Amino acid sequence: MTPEEFRRARRKAVTLMGMSGVGKTRLANRLPATRWFIYSGDYRIGTQYLREPILDNIKLRAMEVPFLRDLLRSDSIYIESNITVHNLQPISTFLGKLGDPGQGGLPRNEFFRRQELHRRAEASAMRDVAPFIEKAERIYGYRHFVNDAGGSICELGDDGAIRALAEHTVILYLEASSAEEEELVERARANPKPMYYSPEFLRRRLPEFLAAQGLEDIAQAPPDDFARWAFPRLIDHRRPLYGRLAAEHGYTAPARDAQQARTEADFVDLVASAINSAR
Repeated sequence: MTPEEFRRARRKAVTLMGMSGVGKTRLANRLPATRWFIYSGDYRIGTQYLREPILDNIKLRAMEVPFLRDLLRSDSIYIESNITVHNLQPISTFLGKLGDPGQGGLPRNEFFRRQELHRRAEASAMRDVAPFIEKAERIYGYRHFVNDAGGSICELGDDGAIRALAEHTVILYLEASSAEEEELVERARANPKPMYYSPEFLRRRLPEFLAAQGLEDIAQAPPDDFARWAFPRLIDHRRPLYGRLAAEHGYTAPARDAQQARTEADFVDLVASAINSAR
């Protein structure tokens, strides 16, 4: 595709990828809602593919409270998660953090189980993008489409999902500068959040963390400790994966340029410029 072909395209479809916090959602939300269908990969994960495991997890916790347990067992109440595009907390709560269960952490086997469920859910959500592009126009009349993909898209391990995205969307990697990466790290230190880690990353980094902390088992560690320690290493791990995916299937734009885009025209210019740079 040439920059001119993208500008003239009757139907524009773009997948935004990059580290969590780099500005993908902010950029997508600046597009006019009357013209662009915003597809949130995380929202699709939570409302479709992890909905039941999320609810099961909430119910398990509720059953620990005798008052709620009696009401649940008699079908006197029901539990539902209130996931929205702007409130994805139920997904984070389910994904959890690795560490001491006594401090709210997840045991190793349960953590790994949930990580794999998330990976499968994200791959399925990305495979749904093509049908949603068609549905967005056929049902709602949207010609343009943006896929706000999760930060772990570069670690799906699903070539079919990536090929489908490349076939139906322009994949745009928002590349953070060193200063921007350091800002993400500082944010993660102040407020560590649940993340997806590939099995490869965990196999290599978990023993390093335990050795650095002088621990024999991850169950001895406060949950926030591993999340803080792992985040800068996760950036280093994902950076070449994003770059390779963009080189093979898409394009790259500086995250700072994306942050400066304010209008639909700015967004189109951003994508067209990335296409031109690749040429």
